Amino acid sequence: MVGTINGLFGVQGWVKIFSYTHPRKNILSYQPWHIDTDGHWQTLEIVTGRVQSKTIVAQIENINDRDQARKLIGTDIYIEKSQLPKLKKDEYYWEELIGLEVINKELVALGKVSNLVSTGANSVLIVQDKKSKKEHWVPYIKPSLIKVDLDKRQILVDWDENF
Repeated sequence: MVGTINGLFGVQGWVKIFSYTHPRKNILSYQPWHIDTDGHWQTLEIVTGRVQSKTIVAQIENINDRDQARKLIGTDIYIEKSQLPKLKKDEYYWEELIGLEVINKELVALGKVSNLVSTGANSVLIVQDKKSKKEHWVPYIKPSLIKVDLDKRQILVDWDENF
C-alpha cells in the first residue's frame, strides 16, 4: 500500500491522496494504481496530479465529478512490487518486515513485527507478542538491530525481553 484516497478536491472529480511514499509526491510517479473495491481489484490511471498545499491531489481517468470521486474516499492505493526501485544489500521495504518473528540474542522470541513507525531520527519496529500481550518498540538501527533474515522470516535484535 502506497497511499489512501482521503478526500475530494474541486468539483471535477479530483481526489486528495494521503501518501506513504517518501517524499510524499513520489506516489504520483507510480502508475497505474490498483484498488480493492468489495473484493474486486480495479486499475486506476492517473491523468495528472500535483502537490497542493500539504496534500497530494490527482485526477483519475474516467472520474469526472465529485459524486464519482466520493465513492473512492477511504480506498487504499496499491502498486505492483515491480514498480518499486531495487534496494541496496541489507535494505528492506517496511512491508517485507511486517510479520517477521523478532528474537533477541538470548534466542527469546519477542513477537512479530506488526508495524513500523518513523521517529524522524530512525525507524522503530513495533513487535507484538500475542501470548503475553506485550509490545516492544525496538529501534531499527544498530546496535539494536543485528540481522534481518527474510528466508528464515526472522529479525535478530539486541533487546531485553523485559523492556
